This record gives sequence, structure tokens and C-alpha cells, in this order.
Amino acid sequence: MSTKKRSGVDRFLSVIERTGNALPHPATLFAILALLVAVISWIADLSGLSAIHPGTGEAVTPKNLLSAEGLHFILTKMVVNFTGFAPLGTVLVALLGIGIAEGSGLIGAVMRALVLASPKRLLTFVIVFAGVMSNAASEVGYVLLVPLAAVIFLAAGRHPLAGLAAAFAGVSGGYSANLLLGTVDPLLAGLSQEAARILRPEYTVNPACNYYFMAASTFLISALGTWVTERIVVPRLGAYTGDEKPEEIRKATPEERKGMLYAGITVLAIVGIILWGLIPEQGFLRDPNTYEILHSPFMSGIVALIFLSAGLGGIAYGIGAGTFKNDSDVMKGMAKSMETLGSYIVLVFFAAQFVAYFNETKLGLILAIKGADLLKAADLGAVPLLISFVLISATINLIMGSASAKWAIMAPVFIPMFMLLGFTPELTQMAYRVGDSVTNVISPMMSYFALIVAFIGRYDKKAGMGTVIGTMLPYSLVFLVGWTVLLIVWVLLELPIGPGAEMFLK
Repeated sequence: MSTKKRSGVDRFLSVIERTGNALPHPATLFAILALLVAVISWIADLSGLSAIHPGTGEAVTPKNLLSAEGLHFILTKMVVNFTGFAPLGTVLVALLGIGIAEGSGLIGAVMRALVLASPKRLLTFVIVFAGVMSNAASEVGYVLLVPLAAVIFLAAGRHPLAGLAAAFAGVSGGYSANLLLGTVDPLLAGLSQEAARILRPEYTVNPACNYYFMAASTFLISALGTWVTERIVVPRLGAYTGDEKPEEIRKATPEERKGMLYAGITVLAIVGIILWGLIPEQGFLRDPNTYEILHSPFMSGIVALIFLSAGLGGIAYGIGAGTFKNDSDVMKGMAKSMETLGSYIVLVFFAAQFVAYFNETKLGLILAIKGADLLKAADLGAVPLLISFVLISATINLIMGSASAKWAIMAPVFIPMFMLLGFTPELTQMAYRVGDSVTNVISPMMSYFALIVAFIGRYDKKAGMGTVIGTMLPYSLVFLVGWTVLLIVWVLLELPIGPGAEMFLK
């Protein structure tokens, strides 16, 4: 047995992990939290707790779930809460297509090729970078890249949870960073514009207003994520001793090469059709009214495109490699992918109830408004206020998962406040995006947190929420410090933050 002395960081993270894993099963915990929210809503209602919404000026009061009306909500919305839980459909549909690709052997073949082609020194960086970039395609990085990274690391002879953590850090911790514009950019810009017009009715905020900073952040997050993985996570995890067996790292057979050729042709054909629908000014995959791409059927149909690409690519590979003999083999691949989701579906049922209860009671809304008021009243200097704003955004992110919901509350307070200090709405939005991203990886309120717990459970049967939080906390802290430093340096040097966007008001 090794007698190597453990570092203070390792001991601290182990305490967090043990504490978190000592909690009940995640599904039980969400059930308890849902019940607790109902009780707290009753107490908050009795105490007369309220807050003034900064956007509408109306009083926000908690809804008592233990009242007759609240009980009606619990009874009538239980099924809708579950079936309407945002990540559920995304996960199920995407994994049906991925199940075909996995059942045919396509994923295993591509994975072996990737491991053989990638230098070990660059593998972690490539995974974190791919995670950051995956956000341009909505949130499919959670269901596609995160589990695949664990398989790749295991195949490379490394701990699978280190690969999973690296991908999760890129996908979730680097949520706002990207080299491409995504769906969140125009959404936040619209909210920022409305808040700016409180002071300047003519002010406009374009969706690309933070592009330069976010593009630079892509490389920062990739580098920081790689450093945390190699310096903290990998040494702490040690060697993998679980039951999962790695895919054999060998060169492709003639049949596999034929299958990959068929799959490549199929996927290229799909890509060609997509480009045909996007490149022309009035392409059929653009918005039929405005012909934009960001608010187009293409962006809203990303999950369907992944299903089709993975499914058709898998079928093509199966035909070429001879792994699929008939349609029953295809259906078996889809069914097998669903078999692994039993515990996740149970977990989602209770998580969906908790999130729905919390939103219905308006407790998260009231807490967010109160926190924003406290920061406004602190009367700090410009740079300390900017740092404090990042911190409060990161904290609120622990209790409210939606980036747009939080910004809809915070923008009417902070954008006018920073405008009065001489900062543009674009800069305020940029600071918000930093705080909104860094705590995603440790927030149980993040929509895909339950899925990550399920993925980790495949490699560590005893793992729970504590394992996720203990593993991901170093990423959150390092991202918070590193990204905030980049933000402050950017402000002090007055670097351009995006096309047509200024940092200070004239």
C-alpha cells in the first residue's frame, strides 16, 4: 500500500466527497428537498416575505405550496413536471441515435482512431476544448461528449472519471466561452438591451457584443481545465480499479475501415444537406421569416440532427462492417442505450419535482432580488463592484439554473447601475456570463447535474453528489479566479469586447 503523504487539497476534497456521499441517494435527496421547499414556502408566506421586481416594479411574494392552491399544483403538475423537464427529452432522443452508433461499433472505432492519433499530452486539452466548443450546438455536449470522454480516457489507460470531469468542465464550466455564436448570445443581448433602455431608450445591444472576450476565454478555459485535470484530478483519482473494461486499442480491420468509409460518406452527405439549407441567404434551414441562423429550425433542431447523424452514420457503419445484419440489430442498439438510463429516469422524476416546486414558490426569484439589492447598497468602487458582481452571479447560479431567467432579474438592476458608473451594458453582461458559468459544475440546480451523477455511477458504484462536487470543485474555483483575472485585465487595458461594442459609455 502506498504511504505517499496526501496533500491538503486532496484531504479537503476527500472530506467534501465523503460528506456529499453520506447524504441520501440523490433521488431521495431531491424528494426531501422538494418537501423542504414546500415547508419553507409556507413559512415564508406566513412571515410576509416579499421583494420588488426590478423590471416590473411589482411585489413578488412566495407561493405557499401547503395551501389548497399549492396542493392542487403538486397533484395536477406532477406528470407535466416530469415529462416537461428540459434535459429529459434531449437525453432520450440523442441517446437513441447514439445507441445505434454504439451498437454498430462506430463509436468504438472512432474512439480507437482518436486515441491512436492524439498525443497523450494533448488529449486532455482537446477534450476540454471540444467541451467548450460543444456549447455552440445547444447543450448536446452533456449527452454526447461527457460520456464519450470517459470511454476515451479508459481506452487510453487513464482513469475514466478524469476524462469525464475534463469534458464536463469544458461543457458546463466554460458555458459562455466559444469561438462561435450560440443560442444564448441573442437571448442575453435582448434582455440587456431592454434593461439599458431604462436609461437610454434608443440603446441597442447586438448578439455578438461579447465575442472577442468569449473567444479568448475559450483558450483560457481549455488551458485551465487541462491544468486542473492533470495536476489535481488525475493524481487524486489514482489508477482505475473498477469493473468497466477499456476498448481495445488496435488498428482498424479492413471491415471496420469499410464501415468507417460508409459512415463518413453518410455523415458528409448530411453535412452537405445542412450547409445547403444554411449557406444560401434564404436557405430552408434558416428562420422562415427573418432568415437568421441563430433563431432558426437548424438551431432548435440540433438534437434531432444529432439523432439522425448518429443513427444513419451507425447504420451505414453497420452495413459496411457487417455488424448489422437486419433492422432488428438496429433496434437492439437503440434499446440497449435506454437500458442504461433506468436510474437516471428515477432521479429525473424527483429532480423535476424539486425544480418545479422551487420555481413555483418564487423563492429563487426573491433570493436573487434580495442579493442584488445588497450588492447595489454596498456602494463599492468600479472594479471591486465588478468582481462582486461576478461573485454574486456565481452564487445565484447555485440556486437558479437558467442563465436567461437570472439575467432577466439581474439586468434591470445592474445594467442601469453600471451605466451610471460609466460602464456599458455589454461589459456588465460580459461580467455576468463569467459568474454564471463557473459554478455550473457544482450546482445541483444545473439541469444536467443528475445526468452527470448517473454517468459517474457507471464507473464508481458508490459515487453520488459528493463525488461530483468533490471532483469538480477545483475546476470551479480555478475558473472563477482565472476568468475574473482575465476580465479585470481586459477592463484595465480597455481591450475591445466585441464587434461594435464599447466598454465605457461616452
